[in-house]
Amino acid sequence: MKEFRNRVITSGGSTDQLPSPDVFRSSLYTIDIGQNDFTSNLAPQGIESVKRTLPSVVSQISETIQDLYSIGARKFMVFSMAPIGCYPAFLVELPHNGNDLDEYGCMTNYNSAVVYYNELLNNSLAEDRKTMQDASILYVDKYSAMLDIFQHPQAHGLKYGTKACCGYGSGAYNFNPDVYCGNSKTVNRQPVTATACRDPQNYVSWDGIHATEAANNIVASAVMGGSYSYPPSELLKLCQP
Repeated sequence: MKEFRNRVITSGGSTDQLPSPDVFRSSLYTIDIGQNDFTSNLAPQGIESVKRTLPSVVSQISETIQDLYSIGARKFMVFSMAPIGCYPAFLVELPHNGNDLDEYGCMTNYNSAVVYYNELLNNSLAEDRKTMQDASILYVDKYSAMLDIFQHPQAHGLKYGTKACCGYGSGAYNFNPDVYCGNSKTVNRQPVTATACRDPQNYVSWDGIHATEAANNIVASAVMGGSYSYPPSELLKLCQP
C-alpha cells in the first residue's frame, strides 16, 4: 500500500500514465489484505504483540482508500480478515492447547484477535464514509462467511472443515509444514509427497491455508448477494457504471 501511495505522489501531478478519471470512477476496487502480516508474526511475537500493530495496518488501508479517492475512485469493497484460528495450517503451526479450542475445533484466542482487527477496520471505514460521502465503501464480512463454513460444513454441502484436502500426514488436519501441497521430501528416510484428496468438493480447506473452489464458491455467492456486506449492497449494483 505504501508503494502504491508513493507511485501516486511521485507522479509529479502528471496524468500521462494514469487512466482517465472516468475509468477510476466507474471501477470497483477490492481490498483484501493484511492476513499474511498478521499470521507471520503470531508464532514469534505472540498475540498481544501483533494486536498492537493492527491499528497501523488499518490506518494504511484507510490512507490507500483516500489516495484512490483523490484520483477519482468512488467504489470500494474492503474484506475483513478470515478466521485464521480455523485453518489447518495454523492449527498445526501456532502454539495453543486444548483449552484454546472451541466445540468446532477452532482456536478461540486467535479468532478473537481477528475479531478485534475486523472491528478496527469496520470502524475506520465508517469514518471514511463521513469524509467521502459520494463514495460507496463496503465492509465485507468474510470472517463470518468463512467461520460459518468451517463450523458447519455439512450445512453447506461439504464434509470436512478443519482438515486440508491437499497435504501430508493425514490425521485431523492432514497438514505438515515440512511437506506442503504438491511437494515431495524425505521424512524419516522415506520419500513422501503431499498429494490432493480425490474429493476436494467436500473440503473447506484446499492446502491448509487456502480455501477450496467449493468453499470459495459459497463465500462468493454470499458476497455477491450482499448478505455479508455493510452497508447492505448487491455486488451487481456496484459493477454498474
